[in-house]
Amino acid sequence: MTYTTRLVTAETDFAALAADWGRLYRRCPSATPFQSHAWLHSWWLSYGAPGRLRLLLVRDGGPDGELVAAAPLMRVRRPVPALVPLGGAISDYGDVLVAGDHGEGAVAALTDALSAAARTALVDLREVRPGGAAEQVYAHWRGPRRRVDDSLCLELPAVPMPQLVTRLPAGKSQQRARAKLRRLDALGVERHVVSPDEADAAMTRLLELHRLQWQDRKVTSEHLRDRFREHLTRSVAAMTRSGDAVVTEFRMDGDVVAVDLTLLSPRVAGGYLYGAHPRLREQKADVAVMLLDAATTHLKDGTHDTLSLLRGDEPYKYRWRPQRVVNQRLLLARRRTAPLMSAVLCDVAARRRAKELLRRYRERHGGGGS
Repeated sequence: MTYTTRLVTAETDFAALAADWGRLYRRCPSATPFQSHAWLHSWWLSYGAPGRLRLLLVRDGGPDGELVAAAPLMRVRRPVPALVPLGGAISDYGDVLVAGDHGEGAVAALTDALSAAARTALVDLREVRPGGAAEQVYAHWRGPRRRVDDSLCLELPAVPMPQLVTRLPAGKSQQRARAKLRRLDALGVERHVVSPDEADAAMTRLLELHRLQWQDRKVTSEHLRDRFREHLTRSVAAMTRSGDAVVTEFRMDGDVVAVDLTLLSPRVAGGYLYGAHPRLREQKADVAVMLLDAATTHLKDGTHDTLSLLRGDEPYKYRWRPQRVVNQRLLLARRRTAPLMSAVLCDVAARRRAKELLRRYRERHGGGGS
């Protein structure tokens, strides 16, 4: 087969790729919701910088051929000149897309295009889930390369809630989980999956409840910014129409007391963000159980392999005995940019050392001071 590559830098061209991108996304076995066109294009509208867009496209045959691989990237200058995935810190997974039935040829074409586009920049692929398509690019890369650990994600099998309960220690733990589900029924908590036309309003309610639940506590500041609200509202409206997201409202006595956003891809589902009114906890409702129970209802006919709890190792997640899965950071350089890779690796080592020293300090001083 012959392949044609193209570098896209215009935002209007990115928007026009929606249909082609969607077909490729469905054919990429390792795709996560954070590689969908709706998520990435919306992110670019809220977070992108003019002149920085770098989309690498590989088509089967000529310029009008079928899209079989793509790398959604942008150029940054700090801390070193680099090509990095679109999606940024608010995306739990970063990756490229490769059609599963095109394999080696498409990967080779994408890798060559990436090397040419990088020029004097490092290629820094963050948060690649193990098994991601970017691993194929890494394997084909002919220059200096390094793989280091990135964020931890916790994952569960994509099975119905009764089967998840059996993952808990037999006896009282399983009994408590079933009692919590009965408690939700006794409180009259009802679930309502919103339609795509209702998604905008539901996202507004989710963020309002999210702010309320974290009031007077440490919260991710980005979740309170207008650009995040605009991105989430815009992307989720499109993703609910394509089946890549489900928004669920939880109602009690006619009032919306919680809203959950679950993202879906061909094989991976994950609860991304929720907002819950404090009255739920006041009435002894276990919000985590409620959300997990709802998420399992969106798993379709064994299509999904994984129910991801996404990044973070909060203690409540460990109750379900999840698998610890560490994302990867794939660093790709040319000979002239190898010093940039060395600088990044030194920074990674320094940050890890500082984190370890802080952990030891807290252990010695009983969790730290004021």
